Amino acid sequence: MVSAVVRKQIKLWKEHWQEEIDAAYLYGILADLETDAHRKHLFKKLHEIEKRHTEMMQSLLESHQVKLRSPRPSLKAQILAFLARKFSPEFLIQQMLKEEGQEVKAYLKMSRLANSDKARSVTFQIARESMAHAEMIKEIGGSEGEPWHQTESGGFLRNVIYGFNDGLTANFGLVAGVIGASVESHVLLVSGIAGMVADALSMGSSGYLAAKSEAEVYAHEIEMERQEIQLMPELETEELALIYEAKGIPPEQAKQMAAEVMKDPERALQEKVREELKIGEAHTTPLKEGLITGVATAFGAFIPVAPFIFLEGMTAVWISFVISMLSHFLVGAARSFFTGRGLFRSGLDMFLVGLGIAIVGYYVGDWLVAVLK
Repeated sequence: MVSAVVRKQIKLWKEHWQEEIDAAYLYGILADLETDAHRKHLFKKLHEIEKRHTEMMQSLLESHQVKLRSPRPSLKAQILAFLARKFSPEFLIQQMLKEEGQEVKAYLKMSRLANSDKARSVTFQIARESMAHAEMIKEIGGSEGEPWHQTESGGFLRNVIYGFNDGLTANFGLVAGVIGASVESHVLLVSGIAGMVADALSMGSSGYLAAKSEAEVYAHEIEMERQEIQLMPELETEELALIYEAKGIPPEQAKQMAAEVMKDPERALQEKVREELKIGEAHTTPLKEGLITGVATAFGAFIPVAPFIFLEGMTAVWISFVISMLSHFLVGAARSFFTGRGLFRSGLDMFLVGLGIAIVGYYVGDWLVAVLK
């Protein structure tokens, strides 16, 4: 009887068998659409290798008595092919780069978990060849970095601004809704403070979990880099030499330095992690990230509520509206440092979002009162 672990593996193998079919099909499409002779040759070569991967996965599945239908591309692959023919193949090249990067991760994981020598050998070989494919497509598409690594980080300032923005926007909508309901000032104040606490706790916990996940991703990427050094030391030596060259070291000296470093796998790993993945020492912890995000959210959420602590009536309402709208503009302008948009345009967009939230919140509160009477 087939165990649950084997059934799970077989299901995963079937999924990747279909992905190899799709990849072979799409590389064939790219080869047909390509006008440059060199690129056409590369796509044809990739098409043939993916066909071989399909056969390898099919053989692996059949060795476990799995019956397979005739290979054919999925609906998703056919839609991608249609779009590439109709518009431009360039987006498909980037899509294939992403797919190859995901394949490297998936096959490395399958190789580690394989329950037989054949499965381990097949998945290990496809992982290695997928790395080479990704490098080839990266060159064709003009991309940089290794697509199977993702090490983007947020940073202190980003957490503060986005936490502040979330608290301000959410609680401004809540306060506007309570104003629309025409309740007493003390009820509005209690509602606003409760909303502030809830927002801060929600965003703080999200910040904690995000930072924890990021740390786990970094650990995973470092482990993958360790495996790459073992799998393809020649390529990793070449990449390290190129990194040294980019720093102004003469090519021959860079090659010697890279070869020397690669003699010690742990030293090579540290060098690659620092220079290629750009992962340095952690300057914060998930708990600290959560606290920063939560506190920033609380500050943002406090702004619409603050006037009601000292004032009442329409005076408090208008002051709350004015300072909240001004804060929306300022936090929108601050976000432009991360989005790359212009300060005024980004600030105006956030101002309009805040205005829309105020209007919707107010009328929802007014409507609820009318319905519940």
